[in-house]
Amino acid sequence: MNVKAIMCDIDGTLLSSDGVVAPKTVEMIKKAREQRILFGLSTGRDVNSIQTLLKSWGIDGLVDMIVGTGGAEIYGYTLDLEKAQYPLDGRLIKSIIKHYEDMDCNFAIPEDGVLFVPKDDEHIQMLSKAVKIPYQVVNYDEFLQNSKPKLIIICKPEDMDKIIERSKTFHSDEFKSSSLKTASVLYEYMDPRVSKTAGLIEILKLHHIDLKEIVTFGDADNVYDMTLHAGVGVVMANGSDKTKSVADYIADDNDHDGIEKFILGEQKWVKLFLLILMEHY
Repeated sequence: MNVKAIMCDIDGTLLSSDGVVAPKTVEMIKKAREQRILFGLSTGRDVNSIQTLLKSWGIDGLVDMIVGTGGAEIYGYTLDLEKAQYPLDGRLIKSIIKHYEDMDCNFAIPEDGVLFVPKDDEHIQMLSKAVKIPYQVVNYDEFLQNSKPKLIIICKPEDMDKIIERSKTFHSDEFKSSSLKTASVLYEYMDPRVSKTAGLIEILKLHHIDLKEIVTFGDADNVYDMTLHAGVGVVMANGSDKTKSVADYIADDNDHDGIEKFILGEQKWVKLFLLILMEHY
């Protein structure tokens, strides 16, 4: 297999629980790029918020492409390309919120590097602190006059099952949407045409790279399809059972240099990447 790109999820994968990229992982990224292997990010975060944090993560200048907002946005650094597509209609978002209005949760919409919320509470305070993205309380009746990238529901981990159960009874005669759990405290709605795989295919095509020529790293349910279709799909030990079920390999968790160990072959059960990197010398 001739690997041409590495694509990483961010939260729960590239970042440790403390929200940092391990120095060893940064060195791994540099070594891979020295061998002309592109490095990219595939995440539920919006592109703008990612760009503002690259320097603090120690990977500014090391990212070749971004698939953001779960696949609704793509950004190519080497190609100087930015594209957003398939937003949710504001009226649909309002109806989704109404469906959950009696539950202990909050809502957020990521746009231009900010999380826009209808109210200030412990849920958004927790999320903003964890992902290092600022939030702003706005009037949703006015804010949702236009379409938005996606809707995030924020809840406590112990309430997630209730959120998922409630999602099964949501229906709109006018609009289509899809939804899934993306973290222990996050449940998201997006256009059904949006997926990380679709975003990957689009940005990779511009680099003349096929999905089977990439290696992906991820953890949660929202990287299931990306893991399934990649040439090599690697899931972190802290990943979801659903995504692990289609993984080619399980790496150590995000707090124990899982990505770096996998690529440098420090885990006895995999030497794949050493062989891959040798092909590029």
